Amino acid sequence: MIVGLDIGGTKIEGVGLDSVTYDTLITYRYDTDTETYEGFLSSIMSVINEVAKYGDIDSIGLGCCGSIDKNGLMQGANVIILNGKDFIGDIKQKINVPIAIANDADCLALSEFKDGAAKQAMNSCVAIIIGTGCGSGVIVHNKLVTGLNKLGGEIGHNPLPSYSSKIDGEQIDCYCGSKNCTESFVSGTGFSRTFSEKYFHANSKQIMELYAQGHTEARKHLDLYCDQLARVCANIVNFVDPEVIVLGGGMSNIDEIYPLVNAKLNKYTFTKNTVTQVLKNVYGDSSGVRGAAFLHQQG
Repeated sequence: MIVGLDIGGTKIEGVGLDSVTYDTLITYRYDTDTETYEGFLSSIMSVINEVAKYGDIDSIGLGCCGSIDKNGLMQGANVIILNGKDFIGDIKQKINVPIAIANDADCLALSEFKDGAAKQAMNSCVAIIIGTGCGSGVIVHNKLVTGLNKLGGEIGHNPLPSYSSKIDGEQIDCYCGSKNCTESFVSGTGFSRTFSEKYFHANSKQIMELYAQGHTEARKHLDLYCDQLARVCANIVNFVDPEVIVLGGGMSNIDEIYPLVNAKLNKYTFTKNTVTQVLKNVYGDSSGVRGAAFLHQQG
């Protein structure tokens, strides 16, 4: 059995997959203890031990905020009790199997590449999360690309391609210290922010309800959003040239964006006859935990 954990600040979801067929053998959820590091580890082991009742564990993959620094310690985790801790080493002391860690976008990419929306791809795909924030996972030659500085896939903090204040709205400062980050426009938060600043206050769900009613401003705004997203995807095509781009996160559930983005893509690519498709994910909220399980199944 290959095991994946999707670790959040509120809950931990664990899944055990058959290592040959990838059939789901067990899914288990448990509340996350974020009061102390010891309590956090105990939460993790509670999930692992429950999943282990359903078969022998070959490997464990962790979908978790943050990354591992050069000294093997956690950094950049919004579950702050993790930062500076030997998280992987401490789990290995409790269970002697291979353990790997990746962020949610990397896990989305692995899940959809393995047997989801990008399963027909031979060796490459990019998965973009467009939810509260924006990030991506990059697979090239069947392996995740994380990079020297663990910044592979941080598409959300590149500037929005071809930004124009007349088209995209006023310049915005991002919390990361840069200006006009892609995340500020193509995330679900950005989608509602730019509409509210231009027209009137509304969240993403309300905007799409207006769109369905034929509301002129809502229709114009979705078209602008898809143009912005097409620019982002075109930059990925121009640089990585993946076989498939898969979308995840809350905004990916808006079916209307796919024909619009695919129609606009070649407007911004270097050559105007590219065949890369932008597709909706297959596994939805389950992609993260399934992708974590696949961290040892690369290549």
